[in-house]
Amino acid sequence: MVKAPDQKYASLRVDDYLDLLNLAKQLQDTRWQKEIIRKLERLNNTSIHPLSC
Repeated sequence: MVKAPDQKYASLRVDDYLDLLNLAKQLQDTRWQKEIIRKLERLNNTSIHPLSC
């Protein structure tokens, strides 16, 4: 299945944030981990309710 450009871009962003989250965990930087998790939650909420933003 071919993804729409917006979906492809969003999945790349999520992948990038997950990579950063793994790095933050390795560095034991809890503040950075929380910030990344908040951004992932916002991305998730935007993808679920795109018209409410």
